[in-house]
Amino acid sequence: MPRRVVVTGVGLVSSLGVGTEKTWAGIKAGQNGISQIELFDPSRHDCRIAGEIKGFDPGDYVEKKEIKKMARFMHFAVAATDFALDMAKFKVDPDKAEDVGVYIGSGIGGFEVIEREHQSLLEKGPARVSPFFIPATIVNLGSGYVSIRTGAKGPNSATATACTTGAHAVGDSFRLIQHGYAEAMICGGAEAAITPLSVAGFAAMRALSTRNDDPAHACRPWDASRDGFVMGEGAGVLFLESLDHALARGANIVAEIVGYGMSGDAYHITSPSTDGDGPFRVMRNALKDAKLAPESIDYLNAHGTSTPLGDRIETTAIKRAFGEHVHKLAVSSTKSMTGHLLGGAGGLEAGISVLSIRDQIAPPTINHEVPGEGCDLDYVPNVARPMKIDYALSNSFGFGGTNGCLIFKRYEA
Repeated sequence: MPRRVVVTGVGLVSSLGVGTEKTWAGIKAGQNGISQIELFDPSRHDCRIAGEIKGFDPGDYVEKKEIKKMARFMHFAVAATDFALDMAKFKVDPDKAEDVGVYIGSGIGGFEVIEREHQSLLEKGPARVSPFFIPATIVNLGSGYVSIRTGAKGPNSATATACTTGAHAVGDSFRLIQHGYAEAMICGGAEAAITPLSVAGFAAMRALSTRNDDPAHACRPWDASRDGFVMGEGAGVLFLESLDHALARGANIVAEIVGYGMSGDAYHITSPSTDGDGPFRVMRNALKDAKLAPESIDYLNAHGTSTPLGDRIETTAIKRAFGEHVHKLAVSSTKSMTGHLLGGAGGLEAGISVLSIRDQIAPPTINHEVPGEGCDLDYVPNVARPMKIDYALSNSFGFGGTNGCLIFKRYEA
């Protein structure tokens, strides 16, 4: 019999604020986290806006001598872990360290380090490439550093499934606890891909918004004038425990995780099929795993990236998955405020979904003014909505047709 798994900690780092409650306050207030890029000179780029985290000091979370050995996404992963464990009031006991695992993924990893060290190679030669170059770029080193810093010796892994990374990390961790491979997991996603090459690459695909003169209104999921996604950065980390483990230590349970679905589109490297078959099946699979009827879901945190094709297809899939209940379903995209964290999105949005249950508030989709063609659901436009939320579902879809879906429940003893 699979064990019950609960969430006792949420750690968030985003362009709305460094810290769980800072990010959550910005979400509830419908604040905009998009601005002009300052991490590099974007003047030659078609896209010059992003959801940057301003004023982040890695020295607040990482020992000074370690900072330069790590990529920016690792700094975010460590910070988000600190916030999650602080909420959970948990510290790894050396005698029980094998019971606690780490599973934090990243879609791209240390991209800024790759660019920097490649430039060093070209300008100064092989001898000047940093000996920390390789460890600072590898995706699993987010998990690695968190494991080393916390002392967690249980399962240690990382996903790299594009924009579904964080959701897969949380879902896989749920499975590990369900089936007894760990008592607790530190899990989620982190990303820091606002770099010259990364932005140029996504822009070359015509995937990014070019509303450069109006960053506050650039990310507008489901709106008729949406023109692409806005890149964000940060991390979302959850602390999951078996119910017995949480109860034994008197933990405050924020929510329960009850469903996890996966699916593959088998269609195209970047575009979902026009009928939304992959997204439909991943929601169906999560509902089946949770043993829930579609009518049980109150709030859906959508993938909702603000791309012309993707938003419409996700709406089609939601309609197919929820049938008549879709007209009673609150759906929103918090990417409208944070930007799209790529591999970090699933972790961040899982955390937001948990907090939505905790505070009984559906986050808004800001900048939603004129509904786009085929986009006719209740997207909680512009203002957060207090409402009863017993079950929340979080969607994540990635390049290559990889999909993940998580379902959280208000905890009941």
